[in-house]
Amino acid sequence: MKNLSVVRFALFAAVAITAVPACAPIVELRGNLPPPEQLEQVKVGKSTRDDVQSLLGTPSTVVPYGDETWHYISTVTETVAFFAPEVKERKVISVVFDRNGIVRVFETKGLADGKDIVPVDRETPSAGKELTLLQQLMGNVGRFSKDSKEKK
Repeated sequence: MKNLSVVRFALFAAVAITAVPACAPIVELRGNLPPPEQLEQVKVGKSTRDDVQSLLGTPSTVVPYGDETWHYISTVTETVAFFAPEVKERKVISVVFDRNGIVRVFETKGLADGKDIVPVDRETPSAGKELTLLQQLMGNVGRFSKDSKEKK
């Protein structure tokens, strides 16, 4: 009986030792977040595109419309066990250049500045009819013949 309780205790200890690390949160850093020292070196009205790229690196995104705007985006997420990841921190550094390639606007936005987007549940109607699987299969009967291959 004493050996059985020792085995049970050892089994319980082994399960506890392997289960505790499984509940530890996994923190992930994604994106490009330059150090604060480099951010301080970017000067509005003085720094050029080349200066910004050499200091901060390649931007995460470049806005394809309007003024030339570069965004450096960074996100820190935390995942616990099997739950969905939770965004703990997000920073977006926006650099807007004028026509001469000089920094016009330099701003940093955080998680609190973000906005939730609600998708619309509408569907765009398409031309034609909705066919069932059986109608699609039966509609192809007779479409394949030697005559159609010879005409090509």
